[in-house]
Amino acid sequence: MFSGIIENLGRVRAADHADGNLILDLDTGFADLTQGESVAVNGTCLTVVTHDASGRATFYASPETLARTNLGALTAGTLVNLERAVALATRLSGHLVQGHVDGLARLDAVIAEAGAHRIELTLPPNLARYCVEKGSIALDGISLTLNAVSDLPAGDCRIHLTIIPHTWTHTNLQTRRPGDLLNVESDIIAKYVERLCKPSL
Repeated sequence: MFSGIIENLGRVRAADHADGNLILDLDTGFADLTQGESVAVNGTCLTVVTHDASGRATFYASPETLARTNLGALTAGTLVNLERAVALATRLSGHLVQGHVDGLARLDAVIAEAGAHRIELTLPPNLARYCVEKGSIALDGISLTLNAVSDLPAGDCRIHLTIIPHTWTHTNLQTRRPGDLLNVESDIIAKYVERLCKPSL
């Protein structure tokens, strides 16, 4: 479980594709990783396969993960958002984030605004239904608040968010450009409510 508060910006050393899988070699900045622990990479929960004291670590991404996330587009030198799993004594500064990416959203606009940045993204119908004004969403693992949600034809929606200066400088949003695809994890509570409200057969 994660909170969507990014701890480090990691850098991809290598992204090796083989048989539909991906082995990611990252400089994480975490010197005390343990084998088998979970780390959210761009909001995707991955397991530490190997690591060393310098913070270098490798992770495995399956075809299912690559089909739902933007990890398959990573190349050497790319910056990625990193968060380690929360401890029970940790303050939940963001919201409940599982690291299970639901799909992708297209970045439509990045607008500098009084020291902050306003961003707009388009989400497909299967993600749009979980978006509400002032609700929570995780984009590339970052816990964010939806300022506004606008319905579009065919069930898509456009979401509007404000990125404060701290978040801009401490995450890879600063490297994103219109047209990029970002990982989306919808609010888990909204998904449970939807399921519970379906009539029983």
